[in-house]
Amino acid sequence: MKVLSKAKLEAALNKLSDRNEVFVPMQKGQQSGYFTWKSFENGQDELMLDALNVYQSPKNAVLPQTEKMYSIKSQGVEVNIDQTYEDAHPTIIFGARGCDVKGIIAMDDVFLTRGYEDSFYKARRSGNTIIANACYEPGANCFCNAMEVNSLEPVGADVILRDAGDGYVWEVKSDKGEAVTALIADLLEEKEAKLPEVKPFIQKVDYSGVAEKLKSMFDHPLWDKLSQPCINCGMCTYVCPSCYCFDIQVKMWGEEGYRFRAWDSCMFEEYSREAGGGNPRGASKERFRQRFLHKLEFFKERYGTPLCTGCGRCIIVCPTDINIVRIIDAVKEAEINA
Repeated sequence: MKVLSKAKLEAALNKLSDRNEVFVPMQKGQQSGYFTWKSFENGQDELMLDALNVYQSPKNAVLPQTEKMYSIKSQGVEVNIDQTYEDAHPTIIFGARGCDVKGIIAMDDVFLTRGYEDSFYKARRSGNTIIANACYEPGANCFCNAMEVNSLEPVGADVILRDAGDGYVWEVKSDKGEAVTALIADLLEEKEAKLPEVKPFIQKVDYSGVAEKLKSMFDHPLWDKLSQPCINCGMCTYVCPSCYCFDIQVKMWGEEGYRFRAWDSCMFEEYSREAGGGNPRGASKERFRQRFLHKLEFFKERYGTPLCTGCGRCIIVCPTDINIVRIIDAVKEAEINA
């Protein structure tokens, strides 16, 4: 088997960065997330490949938080597109956990299937390679196994890393994986390595039947109780690896300007506000219900899998202790009047 020694990890990241923009999990000051390897500063930043997860997922590599789409020029009543900014430069997400890989695959379903392709997303994904990091020891808030994620064999990864103590077993899964492997072939060794023991999940949740049951729970009084603590801050949506809501805005200076899109959140009142002033989800409870129905029912109905990937980030960051696992449990236990 191919093994990348941890002593050669930085050399490998340097080589990969020669031809790619490489995103790796790291701690930068008070932030943890996926940042470019070239931004790494020795003595200040900390590479976090051995940590279970970081707060910000790597979705920013394929769906940037702010993305310029096209520049425009106006001539009287006409507005013309001057230039588009579809970006297909080569990128690598290095060290993504299975839950984060599942998040990107879910966005592939949204932006690349069902008869419509988002050209900006497609360009970024076409140049993107995912090097996943297999999880053998789930954290206290992890429940990806309940949400159809295989933490040991992340579906959609181009390469899978497996921590073998002093090195990573390097397992190629696709043609893209072969291409990046060729860039660091001289740093990989052929040798046997012992993989870690698989540890059990601490967080227990049973998602089976939840999507089907939720079909008849849109007006259930349960949502009044569950939504009460929510302050609609949107933190859950920003750390989520599979949330993809965005807004499109325009900046103009005289006759020239550009359109850009930026992450938005279904938890914000203005997200669903209509041009005429109406809002189908004006109340906090309605936005709360929309989020969890989308995660647990609507996406499952359309694409065959839940949108929640079980990473546990929303549980950790919620300032009012809202827990999606407890919501799933509450749905399972709820009584439905015939």
